[in-house]
Amino acid sequence: MAEPAQNIESAFCRNGKETPEPLRAEVTGTIPSWLQGTLLRNGPGLFSVGDTSYNHWFDGMSLIHSFTFKDGEVHYRSKFLKSETYKKNIAANRIVVTEFGTMAYPDPCKNIFSKAFTYLLNTIPNFTDNNLVNIIRYGEDYYAASEINFINQVNPSTLETVGRVNYRNHIALNLATAHPHYDEEGNTYNMGTSIMAMTGLKYVIFKVPATDKEKMPALKKLEQVCSIPARSNLYPSYFHSFGMTENYIIFVEQAFKLDIIRLATAYFRGETWGRCLNYDKDDVTLFHLIDRKTGKAVDTKFYGDAFVVFHHINAYEENGHVVFDLITFKDASLYDMFYMENMKKEIQEEGKTIPPPVSQRFVIPINADLKEVPGGTNLVKLQDTSATAVLQKDGSLFLTPDSLFEGLELPGINYKYNTKKHRYFYGSRMDWSPKITKVTKVDTVTRTYMEWTEKDCYPSEPVFVASPDAVDEDDGVILSSVVSLNPKKPPFMLVLDAKTFQEIARASINASVHLDLHGLFIHEKSQLKQPLEPTSISKRLV
Repeated sequence: MAEPAQNIESAFCRNGKETPEPLRAEVTGTIPSWLQGTLLRNGPGLFSVGDTSYNHWFDGMSLIHSFTFKDGEVHYRSKFLKSETYKKNIAANRIVVTEFGTMAYPDPCKNIFSKAFTYLLNTIPNFTDNNLVNIIRYGEDYYAASEINFINQVNPSTLETVGRVNYRNHIALNLATAHPHYDEEGNTYNMGTSIMAMTGLKYVIFKVPATDKEKMPALKKLEQVCSIPARSNLYPSYFHSFGMTENYIIFVEQAFKLDIIRLATAYFRGETWGRCLNYDKDDVTLFHLIDRKTGKAVDTKFYGDAFVVFHHINAYEENGHVVFDLITFKDASLYDMFYMENMKKEIQEEGKTIPPPVSQRFVIPINADLKEVPGGTNLVKLQDTSATAVLQKDGSLFLTPDSLFEGLELPGINYKYNTKKHRYFYGSRMDWSPKITKVTKVDTVTRTYMEWTEKDCYPSEPVFVASPDAVDEDDGVILSSVVSLNPKKPPFMLVLDAKTFQEIARASINASVHLDLHGLFIHEKSQLKQPLEPTSISKRLV
């Protein structure tokens, strides 16, 4: 048996395998009869091709997993996303397409001068269409997505890749997030960055309406909500997600920035776009509040200290305040940790080497009369938080957060409470010595938490699925795909009672299951009583 550190390294960095046909899992315990639907998961799964290997964990080619729950049974399958990147790499038997942290240089499939000229024309290169971060629903269609202008439509039943879509055919974007929001009508909101020489650099928020009787692809009805000019045309803020309340979009323009000049010349210097990100600890964070209906930003400027954020937890409005919860870091070392060389060091060495993530609550008073109060006044009137918004001499508000919890990432909520006041959130928590990953539930009212953990087990991002007749916010189950380092214990789908956090079932899978990043649960249509989450497995392919 291999040493634990070697097992951990293998679990993170080994090449995954496809399970193309549904495989019935062995269920112990009892899966609720109401749990009917499919959990789709996405993440890196192929880290070497031929004699070449990726430098960064986020570069691995997308492997999509599905766990289908029906009548107390679970069936598993997985397939690699058949992107253009995947096809080119496999055909060449080597990595020929540049990724976030891996430069394929020179590219044997293109003339170097032709490719360089294309880079200059577009300003920002099209490195890849390897969509390995998440699954997005637009209308009735599902797409593998990352943070680029390409997305790949997938059939959620078979996991077959349907075809590639370019956001630029519908809206002027160079980059877009893989973490959208869904409203009660089934509309999808997302945002991206537009880097155009003529119009300057802007952050663009867009809406994709739910599919109507016309049965046309939802993306053809995409509409822009607004655009936000960046503070700098040379150093736009990096963003991985955003917040949304009933009436507002929240965008955090952080001090973690993309260097446009370095990016535009990256190919000539043999540099990936991951090396073009820089964190300016001496800068400030700018919080944008945009009216969802009018697309206009609130006039007051909201600032805070510098930090790095990847994931929003939730946002809502309460008594004239906008409340939004984030997972923040003191610096950008998290991305650096996922370079393969650094990961191996991190795995093999004891002690933590990056600052822990902190779940923090920010509050913006939106109805305060700034003319009637003196400078230095804290305008937050909510009683259940220590977050502040202090009036400055120039009329801006400086925000300081309320820390809710330390050590949790990959957050999720009961999505019925998206844009509404929530009490609970869930996530993955890493203990650094010894290195153990836990599934965690945080109570924001009592500031207490519950955890599930098991020796030699690494659970993925927890996904909450509400019971059909739920009354309480935490009435439902938590689903997490678990990779075991014990060769005698196969990978399994964990099912927890979300209220008690006790294990009620697990579905063991006799196949190779790889660690993933994000995904979503698709309800069977007959089980769905509200449209907040993706509604049904689409049989219409475009």
